[in-house]
Amino acid sequence: MTNKETFKALVVEKDDDRLVSSIKQLTIADLPQEDILIQVDYSTLNYKEGLGFANRNKIFRIFPIVPGLDLAGTVVESKSPDFTPGDKVILNGWSVGERYWGGYSQMAKIKSKFLIPLPKGMDTKKAMAIGTAGYTAMLLAMTLEEAGVKPNSGPVIVTGAAGGVGSNAVAILARLGYEVTALTKPEQESTHDYLRQIGAKEFVSGEEWSRKPQPLETQKWAGAIDTVGSTVLARVLSEMKYAGCVAACGLAGGFDLPTTVMPFILRGVSLRGVDSVWCPAPKRIAAWKRLVTDISDEALNRINRVIKLEEVPHFAKEILAGNITGHIVVDVNA
Repeated sequence: MTNKETFKALVVEKDDDRLVSSIKQLTIADLPQEDILIQVDYSTLNYKEGLGFANRNKIFRIFPIVPGLDLAGTVVESKSPDFTPGDKVILNGWSVGERYWGGYSQMAKIKSKFLIPLPKGMDTKKAMAIGTAGYTAMLLAMTLEEAGVKPNSGPVIVTGAAGGVGSNAVAILARLGYEVTALTKPEQESTHDYLRQIGAKEFVSGEEWSRKPQPLETQKWAGAIDTVGSTVLARVLSEMKYAGCVAACGLAGGFDLPTTVMPFILRGVSLRGVDSVWCPAPKRIAAWKRLVTDISDEALNRINRVIKLEEVPHFAKEILAGNITGHIVVDVNA
């Protein structure tokens, strides 16, 4: 591609206090001056971008910006010794799509230190079907393993189970042999059917999940993956079995934690935070290598839907409203 040829990108600009998004034709010269030029195949849409398009939580930090915290594609030009033209690469996190231009573009310039090679046995579409949601879910599962929670330890609960991270966590844990219980909203049989198909065995819901729990409730869970935070996380902690571990990554329900130290000092429960944005490269690469086999293609097909770049703003509203089950892949070339 020459510097004069144009390509499609979704650009967000600021008009006073209002954000305006539109599809624009850009050239290579319009891109940031980073050391790797990538022809993008796919990106993803996540809850964080939903917040960004709604102008909440100051997700988008620079303007104009091309959002998209994930991408997978092919290196076209490289000024880095770590990558050469033709290499397939993945990007997740590093504040790309927030402080740096991201994946909602057919071409992108990215810092080489933000990229990792596409693992053998995976194509770019599968990589973005996994995306930050699946990669984060893999980090969460690895955290439970590191804490000694084994498939035969007992039930493991996943909160926010119908969302992107939650769905992937259910599928990964089931693939690894864990007995998975999914926390869902009440009376959502279609959601239960979906989660059964990707590996959930049991379901919990009810008004108690919106109320502050007792410091210690009945012991139920050997492990937990929490994507919600706040009162939900507090209840999970109060219901953990002795020496159980909660791996937490989300705050969709709030960033407060109305609990006590009692689960930690009387039951030896551990709460481990998992960050996917600044995760060091070696652990990042290890997680992606495991994702070649530790989540099934059948589950990914059930979890994902593919949308066009033009559809991103609409689905960003839907994901923020809680109307999306599973995960969304963005085909920037459709």
